[in-house]
Amino acid sequence: MKRNITVLIVTFILLAIAVYQNADPGVKAVFQMDKPHPTETGPKAGLLAPPFSAIGLDGDLYNVGGEQEKAIMVNFWASWCDPCKQEAPDLVRIANEYPNELIIYGVNVTKFDNKKSAEKFVEKYHLNFPVLLDLEATIFDQYQGAAFPTNVLIDKHGVIQEIILGTISAKELEKKVQQLIKF
Repeated sequence: MKRNITVLIVTFILLAIAVYQNADPGVKAVFQMDKPHPTETGPKAGLLAPPFSAIGLDGDLYNVGGEQEKAIMVNFWASWCDPCKQEAPDLVRIANEYPNELIIYGVNVTKFDNKKSAEKFVEKYHLNFPVLLDLEATIFDQYQGAAFPTNVLIDKHGVIQEIILGTISAKELEKKVQQLIKF
């Protein structure tokens, strides 16, 4: 009887190891202990997002940094940027699909653009999320921006999960958003 229990326990342990090694990240998370959140801030995946405040085209003040109720996507763009124009409808669709799980902040890097052109872009592409003005590119510089568009994916805990330079397919962007809102 004792031998049967030992064999059963060893079998269970081996089965758990096999499941863990072949599982996707969601299943692995069930087996992991809570990892402490980072304390260092910086424009890099795995670090706390650099905090900032900016005024939106609507005149409201918006803040990024620290714990939030929803995950955040910060989208740096300029009105003259062709890839930004291609990406805009995908961002609108994602904002419509995940209003309870995700906040999108479009950050117009106005230093390299202008407010009037940004307003026309918002109207033309029917942007349905707050558009913030980075008048002197201080936020863009804080995030070490290098290209338009740049998307910074920040989880609810304020941790950058990924920085995407340039455009990716709509399907891939949505997949990344789905992973982000699980954190």
